[in-house]
Amino acid sequence: MAISYEDIVKAPKALLHDHLDGGLRPATIVELAAEAGHELPTTDPEALGRWFAEAANSGSLERYLETFAHTVAVMQTGPALRRVARECALDLAADGVVYAEVRFAPEQHLERNLTLDEVVDAVVTGFREGSALAAEAGTPIRVGTLLTAMRHAARSQEIAELAVRHRDTGVVGFDIAGAEAGFPPTRHLDAFEYLQRENFHFTIHAGEAFGLPSIWQAIQWCGADRLGHGVRIVDDITPGNPPVLGRLAAYVRDKRIPLELCPSSNVQTGAAASIADHPIGLLRDLRFRVTVNTDNRLMSGTSMSREMALLVDAFGYGWKELQWFTINAMKSAFIPFDERLKIIDEVIKPAYAKLIG
Repeated sequence: MAISYEDIVKAPKALLHDHLDGGLRPATIVELAAEAGHELPTTDPEALGRWFAEAANSGSLERYLETFAHTVAVMQTGPALRRVARECALDLAADGVVYAEVRFAPEQHLERNLTLDEVVDAVVTGFREGSALAAEAGTPIRVGTLLTAMRHAARSQEIAELAVRHRDTGVVGFDIAGAEAGFPPTRHLDAFEYLQRENFHFTIHAGEAFGLPSIWQAIQWCGADRLGHGVRIVDDITPGNPPVLGRLAAYVRDKRIPLELCPSSNVQTGAAASIADHPIGLLRDLRFRVTVNTDNRLMSGTSMSREMALLVDAFGYGWKELQWFTINAMKSAFIPFDERLKIIDEVIKPAYAKLIG
């Protein structure tokens, strides 16, 4: 039976890799830019949304990252950060996302004299407000926050300590992001060792624009719980019948290290030629811990439902596969085990049981 987009929207979904500054509503950017005196390519919300998608659709990670200058510029005050986070929670909930981990880099929001702690407080408050409004609307969502350090900067230890400081108020993990080439994760080893001593969760952007050495360092040197993207693990798999896994690929699969795959984003940045050519099909067949994610909803013109629908079209997936992706993500979340299990058993499985029929 064909799966409709409307039914995918209604199905519960879990999201692990979503950037706050990559998911703003175009109309909100226009309003906040006017308040901040920031010049945009256009002040027409619809045209601005198209501009972001086209500018990001370049095949280059560096060019893709340039689009964030405009979103970050309008996220420099407490009220702006609260609004963006509140709308993020509402938009995800309206798309059927029941659990989301949304990441952002506090160090990028200090231009108007906010402190790092004030930045985090504003975002966490916004998520809390948005989640409350979503629950009132009948679309409950749980949002956890990941704090990101920029890999080309030197504040990772400070941001790691910030994350641990806010661990009981909504921050559930840590991440590093930014251009991979030339900025290996081992530059931030002190931060990762500190997080491990604090029993705190972290993921690392690795294996997106850069290959296997990035993944190997993230896991074996830094101790990452999950791989942000990790799509280039396919470089360690030799095609055949059956395919042959190299030692690193086998380790990632055997250890059940989650891959935060972002199909549309990977096509935009040149990590995959098309959705149909995306390694997610092979990695799912080989039973890696595959999860489906949005990365940057504005730049990719996407949503969790759209990502799922693209996979249904490209690979012929049904409700069982979509449930598998969703449970994989929920198993890999950075919240306590009993809370993960509750969402799986009380929300995800009952809903998919009805859809599978």
